[in-house]
Amino acid sequence: MAVAEPAVGEEVVVAAPVKKHNMATLYTHKSSNIRKTYLLFTLFFAVIIAIGFVFAQIYGNSNILYFAVVFSCFMSFISYWYSDKIVLSMAGAVPVDRNSNRELYNIIENLAITAGLPVPKIYIVNEPALNAFATGRNPQNAVVCVTRGLLEKLNKTELEGVLAHELSHIGNRDILISTIAVVLVGFISILADMFLRSMFWGGGRRRDSEGGGQAQAIMFLIGITLSILAPISATLIQLAISRKREFLADTSGALLTRYPEGLASALEKIGKDITPMRAAKNTTSHLWIDDPFPEKQRTSWLHKLFMTHPPIEERIKILRGMSV
Repeated sequence: MAVAEPAVGEEVVVAAPVKKHNMATLYTHKSSNIRKTYLLFTLFFAVIIAIGFVFAQIYGNSNILYFAVVFSCFMSFISYWYSDKIVLSMAGAVPVDRNSNRELYNIIENLAITAGLPVPKIYIVNEPALNAFATGRNPQNAVVCVTRGLLEKLNKTELEGVLAHELSHIGNRDILISTIAVVLVGFISILADMFLRSMFWGGGRRRDSEGGGQAQAIMFLIGITLSILAPISATLIQLAISRKREFLADTSGALLTRYPEGLASALEKIGKDITPMRAAKNTTSHLWIDDPFPEKQRTSWLHKLFMTHPPIEERIKILRGMSV
């Protein structure tokens, strides 16, 4: 007993801090990301109401503002409850279960148990490119999606690294804000473009002879400016959210597997892969673990400004620094 007691004590001392450290790393930013989600909804409402108000003044029709408010509420409801289904449909993803891909299911199940998360639904995109993403509104309704190429070209430790990265997005509630951004940013862009086109068709030139010509011209210019800046601002918010969360998910995923080199090696293969993705869209590019449009050369400062992901070389360097 004198020998057995220290062994038991030692096991408790070693295991407990690791578990707490991983849990803290995975969930430290959960509350922050939930607040960011509410902030995104607030900004969305503010932009839509501002666009609606300006164009209600230009056209002299208050119904435009009412329509903008009602429709923004409707789109917020859709984006919260159905954005994951929209994203999966856009990607052409198909579900898999334990029977259809036992190895993939077992890896995700083991990682989810280690992370203290429910086992997410699993989907596959039939694409030869190497990529993956996570989506859903909360851990209980989460989805992890991988491409066929990822399963074929990564070894087990590399695949575990990628899947741990995606589970970290789920643990930190990145998935909700990133998936909602797809719907809301797309809607703002469409609405702004629709109003901008309507003004150039002459709809904004009303009542110049009624003594309000100067004020009307000012509102017209404000409307044009707002229509141009709204989708740009929404896109920049989307990209800022995406870049920061990738670094956090890399670190959390590496701590979850306790093997940073697995994810680093996977990112190396993903970064060298130039296979185009037919399933990828500009509005969903920030969801993937790496930019799904590798054929785009992003070397200028303007390209870097609109990158959906941080440079993959920087991500690999940070991961390998964790192994030292």
